[in-house]
Amino acid sequence: MENAKANENGYKINVKLMSEPTFVQPYEETKKGMYFLSNLDQNIAVIVRTVYCFEKAEKGNENCFEVIKNALKKVLVDYYPLAGRLSISEEGKLIVDCTGEGALFVEAEANCLMEEIGDITKPDPRTLGMLVYDIPGAKHILQMPPLVAQVTKFKCGGFSLGLCMNHCMFDGIGAMEFVNSWGEVARNLPLSIPPILDRKILEARNPPKIEHLHQEFADIKDKSNTSSLYEDEMVYRSFCFDPEKLKNLKKKAMEDNAIESCTTFEVLSAFVWIARTQALKMLPEQETKLLFAVDGRAKFEPKLPKGYFGNGIVLTNAVCKAGEITNKPLSCTVKVIQDAIKMVNDSYMRSAIDYFEVTRARPSLACTLLITTWSRLGFHTTNFGWGEPVLSGPVSLPEKEVILFLSHGQERRNINVLLGLPAPVMKIFQDLMMHI
Repeated sequence: MENAKANENGYKINVKLMSEPTFVQPYEETKKGMYFLSNLDQNIAVIVRTVYCFEKAEKGNENCFEVIKNALKKVLVDYYPLAGRLSISEEGKLIVDCTGEGALFVEAEANCLMEEIGDITKPDPRTLGMLVYDIPGAKHILQMPPLVAQVTKFKCGGFSLGLCMNHCMFDGIGAMEFVNSWGEVARNLPLSIPPILDRKILEARNPPKIEHLHQEFADIKDKSNTSSLYEDEMVYRSFCFDPEKLKNLKKKAMEDNAIESCTTFEVLSAFVWIARTQALKMLPEQETKLLFAVDGRAKFEPKLPKGYFGNGIVLTNAVCKAGEITNKPLSCTVKVIQDAIKMVNDSYMRSAIDYFEVTRARPSLACTLLITTWSRLGFHTTNFGWGEPVLSGPVSLPEKEVILFLSHGQERRNINVLLGLPAPVMKIFQDLMMHI
């Protein structure tokens, strides 16, 4: 099977499968039966596609297929739920049937050098999508294994690993620990962080106790008719914020002395939320919601154990009128975000788990911006024996409302802001990015 597309530089990329995809099963017999997923897992059952590019080392890429495939067999012994299949429980929730069927593994070859793929620091579903295998005919997540891996060799001797993983299996930290463990096995090292598989520590309480207002699920009326703007073609861009720009943003946020300090995440989130609201031309009285994930691992009481294999993130939110964030100083929006972060404690997270238990609600994305930050995740540390990846990043953004923060550059101090917007809206957003 061949897949050919022109990338953004007009170069025709051609990727062909070397053989039929195969299922890689755990190296030895693993536990069978149903595996519980918590309510924090239920809420984000979306497919996340990522690509890691490794440059030619002394040994070239001749044996990369077998090294990565053999290591996958071994790491699946510890991470055996990834060799199972998603199913629906009697309660109507996602559950993993640990069948041991295995992860799907694909071997492919590209007709080009790795550098000709283009800029991997921004999502380009057309080109980067060829480096990740999509199961033909799969219409929903129950028809897809939780883990699909494609290894693609390039003419330069480099190779890429394209992963298609279901977010219900783990959050960013869990995914990073899994991929790094896989790399350790490939290098014949013991796992530095063995997975803790028991997710029942995040079971809903009986009876459930909803103690907080959970506006992350609130459905906002689109008075500004922003949805009609999305009929235009989507354009994806990345904007780089170096330490100097970030310092200037912080200075701007604190110039009126309304806040004493702010983090990079708080000020950057405020800045892009304001710019996106302006670019979408939301009416001043239009309510707009900001959603972002807070890592709850250390905020639970007791803390989640190191190596917890599952989602330990909780969505927190801020809801404002568009006019409130576009007409007031930057410090006001930063303060709103700081308050949303402070809200997340053990009581709030347990309440969110119980809220889902009672309502089965999904967070609404109407008039919403969802920021997800990968800037603190060490995906760049993955090593299968060819050194760390020269590039790593997402293939696409899961929803049109999602903006991604990624770190890169020297000492990873630059933050790349990745997003997609309809072409005319992106033009306005780009202009606003210049005013720092």
